[in-house]
Amino acid sequence: MEKVYVIGHKSPDLDSVAAAISYANFKNQLEGTKRYLPAVAGDINNETKYILDKFGFDVPEKLESAKGKKFILVDHNESAQSIDGMEEAEIVEVLDHHKVDFKYSEPIMFKVFPWGASASIIAHCYFMKKIEIDKNLASLMLGAILVDTVITKSPTCTGKDKEIIEKLAELAEIEDWKDYGMTIFKVRSTVSSLSLEEIIKSDFKDFEFKVGKFGVGQVETVDLGEFEKMYDELLDSLEKIKKANNYHTVILFVTDIINEGSQFLVLTDDKKGVEKALGAELSEGMVYLKGVMSRKKQVAPKFTEIFDK
Repeated sequence: MEKVYVIGHKSPDLDSVAAAISYANFKNQLEGTKRYLPAVAGDINNETKYILDKFGFDVPEKLESAKGKKFILVDHNESAQSIDGMEEAEIVEVLDHHKVDFKYSEPIMFKVFPWGASASIIAHCYFMKKIEIDKNLASLMLGAILVDTVITKSPTCTGKDKEIIEKLAELAEIEDWKDYGMTIFKVRSTVSSLSLEEIIKSDFKDFEFKVGKFGVGQVETVDLGEFEKMYDELLDSLEKIKKANNYHTVILFVTDIINEGSQFLVLTDDKKGVEKALGAELSEGMVYLKGVMSRKKQVAPKFTEIFDK
């Protein structure tokens, strides 16, 4: 029986990896098969490794190219975010919670829900089909939702996400899910062992606009002070990434989940355009924006509006 890989985006984060693992299991349980296999499109980050280790999951197979393989795409649908070679692969399904920017030559199953995490959609699939979610899988999926919704503080978080969080916490036997979420964010924001590029690329997505390619990375922290001393070095590293990959603009924003705001670090070919998109002036390539916490809902749409006309 031909394998079908379930895979998330490049620079895989916890929701992307949890979605690959949980949806592959869902499809296998639903169809009574073992043909669906989770995969990743790059190295996993710290909090993903922590959660996989804690709950006994293997790191999915890392694929270098999609060429000649079959796929279900989870947690993304934009080609710029897919593993290399996807244009020479067969896509059989997409499951995502981001804006739709997808073209394909064949009709396929396409599930997009405007919820806070891909893991929320997948948990909903389990509940609807009455497929069992064991304690460890519930813990994995719960962690992914808490990270993507910033423990429900993100504007992307919906009532449905909150409902699913409560259900998964019960299945996971986790009494205080907020404390569980904070534990993950403490692991996520520990950067002492990471290189500058690893910090930037830990949750980094490419966007193709009419003016060129943008790279936008996000790091969440419970202590913004840990990053303040690194801003100049991070800007230097962003400049190297920009030149090496021919980006129009590269951005890293460091989100303080306690005070609910983000420090933006920007290298761009169009300073005025970026300032218009952010609604604020840059000073030495930086600006702090109170209340901005979501790349998907508060950042990417503004850049699309300005740079993709």
